[in-house]
Amino acid sequence: MDIHNADVPVLCRACEARHRGICGALDAPELLRLGRTSSRHEYGAGTTLVAAGERPEHCSNILSGVVKLSKLLPDGRQQVVELQFAPDFLGRPFGDESDVLVEAATDVRLCSFPLDMLQTMMAGSAAFETRMHRQALRQLDDA
Repeated sequence: MDIHNADVPVLCRACEARHRGICGALDAPELLRLGRTSSRHEYGAGTTLVAAGERPEHCSNILSGVVKLSKLLPDGRQQVVELQFAPDFLGRPFGDESDVLVEAATDVRLCSFPLDMLQTMMAGSAAFETRMHRQALRQLDDA
């Protein structure tokens, strides 16, 4: 028996986001709690994941593939703001709506969580909230 993973949900054991992404701030019971509300999704290249101006109900860890964040400029050109890869976090847990178009640049696999669950977990875990703030700051720096 692996004592380091005994209490960790099976789906989380091999997930890169568990160690290097936001889930790395969670202990086994917190992972289990979040895992109960999570869902896995696959999207083909070119699929719009979140439209600009939309308020998404979920945030996600990227498990594989590339996600493109872009803005439409007033003259009709598209400006790529960021490319995200596994185990990057996709979403705005501190904002009301997306100000960018979020699109699958390649085929992608995501592990998604309800936004309200993330907010509840942040309220109960200072380490998780700190990890989420650091993620938001990293995205701001990248932009």
